[in-house]
Amino acid sequence: MQSSIISATSLTQVVSTKQEQLTILKNVSLQIYEQETVAIVGTSGAGKSTLMTLLAGLEAPTQGEVHLLGHGLSSLTDEERAALRANSIGFVFQSFLLIPSLTALENVTLPCLLKGEKENIERATALLEQVGLGHRLHHSPAQLSGGEQQRVALARAFMIQPQILFADEPTGNLDQATAQTVIDLLFKLNQDNGTTLVLVTHDPDLAARCQRCFYMHAGELEERL
Repeated sequence: MQSSIISATSLTQVVSTKQEQLTILKNVSLQIYEQETVAIVGTSGAGKSTLMTLLAGLEAPTQGEVHLLGHGLSSLTDEERAALRANSIGFVFQSFLLIPSLTALENVTLPCLLKGEKENIERATALLEQVGLGHRLHHSPAQLSGGEQQRVALARAFMIQPQILFADEPTGNLDQATAQTVIDLLFKLNQDNGTTLVLVTHDPDLAARCQRCFYMHAGELEERL
């Protein structure tokens, strides 16, 4: 039987405010397998981004356990979790999160430095050419459109040849035509690299491009076939 690359068991996330305790996730369990494309769909505030941060080890759950690439995250130190992400996981966010003072090329090679490796200029250049930005290597984010910035973010996410890519509303800040271009690139790069894709979105059409789809509602998760 195929072993899961991400496994979540009975995840609950409770956040305390001054007034009350809010339950963001309730007893969520799921398995994701190697090279799958999986969508987590829900309205704003349903808990889908919170679930992604737990699956990626960016936060710890109030209760429950996540196994990521064979590691129980609760047994790892912060440094060990950070190293696991730096070596094996790519991220694409709605807000691009490029470093303003770096060129497109320097933003893409940044994951090499975070791993403590030499910058792979050749691979970064090839990735930027793949996303149609071979002519923009030395431009800063301020000189790029939103769609171009997100394509730089895509190239950066695939720089380390990640085993898993987490994409959180990757087209949320883009117009429809630009969003379509970015999504087509995302799925192509994902297929070319044999990556497992976990896509957080509120867009049912986008979710339909994934092999499996989970719906979040009021902190509870349900797979729809």
